[in-house]
Amino acid sequence: MAKKILLLNGPNLALLGTREPQIYGTTTLADIVSATRAAAEARGWTLDAFQSDVEGELVRAIGQARGVYDGIVINPAAYTHTSVALHDAIKASEVPTVEVHLSNVYAREGYRHESLTAPACVGQICGFGAKGYLLALEALA
Repeated sequence: MAKKILLLNGPNLALLGTREPQIYGTTTLADIVSATRAAAEARGWTLDAFQSDVEGELVRAIGQARGVYDGIVINPAAYTHTSVALHDAIKASEVPTVEVHLSNVYAREGYRHESLTAPACVGQICGFGAKGYLLALEALA
């Protein structure tokens, strides 16, 4: 049976490609979505993508994923370190979720070393740039 994957991206990720390229690279979010969708389709899966700078919109998308999606790939961005709401939504959804970060958050500022969302996920991938999204699909396989 074909899997249906939800790809979620949090605040400021729409700026990828131009935002701090020395940290996040020059790949745009559209490039990431396109490559991740192509990798999903190569497996016979479908992928829906959503980006928002608004925490509540991400919480709503996760809540609506239950019974619809077989997996979630999420880059919560800055909400990683602050959002109990996203943590609770991921747990409540009961949809296997993989957290992705472009940079190695553990090699950066101390406040980035704690993820409030990762404990609700089946795993976390960080530091591999845009390839992390493809690795997340592998993890969901």
